[in-house]
This record gives sequence, C-alpha cells and structure tokens, in this order.
Amino acid sequence: MECIIFVGIQASGKSTFYKERFFNTHMRINLDMLKTRRKEAFYLEASMKGKQSFVVDNTNPTKLDRQKYIDAARSHGFKIIGYYFEPDYDESILRNELRSGKEVVPVVGIKSTLGKLQRPEYNEGFDELFTVTLVDGEFIVS
Repeated sequence: MECIIFVGIQASGKSTFYKERFFNTHMRINLDMLKTRRKEAFYLEASMKGKQSFVVDNTNPTKLDRQKYIDAARSHGFKIIGYYFEPDYDESILRNELRSGKEVVPVVGIKSTLGKLQRPEYNEGFDELFTVTLVDGEFIVS
C-alpha cells in the first residue's frame, strides 16, 4: 500500500505524471476535482480503510501541508513516497496558458506557491523521495 505525495507548483506536470504512471493502480486525491477539504478527507479515509494505494495530486508546497497526509497514511501502515516536481516557472506559465476555463490558474497563484515551495526531505516521514523534471515533454525521475 502506497501513499504518494506530489509536491510542485501548478502546471508543473503533476496530473499528467499521475495519468502516465499511476492511473491504473492508485486512487487520485485532488482538491481541484474534489473542491472541498471535507470531500478530500472522505476519499483519503476510504483509501486508507480500504488499503487502496493513492496519490495526493495537490501542490503540497510546505512541510506542514504534507504532514497531515504522512501522519494519517503512516498510522494505517502505508509506505510514504514523495515526488518533487522541480519548478520551472517559465515552462509552467506556458503550460498554464494552454489550459482553458477553470483549469487556468492565475499567475499570482503560481508565484505564491513558488514562494512557499519547500523541497521535501526524508525527515518529514518519507520512505522514498524522487525528483521529477520535465524535459522536452518527457518526465525524468531521479
């Protein structure tokens, strides 16, 4: 059972990475889709009680943002894996401009998240940590 936590600014490729790597194996927990913390908590609890691997596909920029997921998943016996999406502000802005409707994030929101972004560390409770960079449309995981 895995709890995978994505960390990165908006339009950094997190949701696309999920679709490519985890769509068939892990439940997706995403505030953009669920809209409220209450719904998010419901799906998290269901995943943990059902022993279903899941991905937290939010920006999760700070240690505090991530800690609630780590603590809850750890208490249910999940392996905690983090994926840090190396920020590329200019590329994220370009990808954001290709979005439409409610998917477009205000530039101030991307800047705000970038300003708060803290690289995840093992001492937060991660069992594994990876860095993801997007190069010419390809995800490079290290």
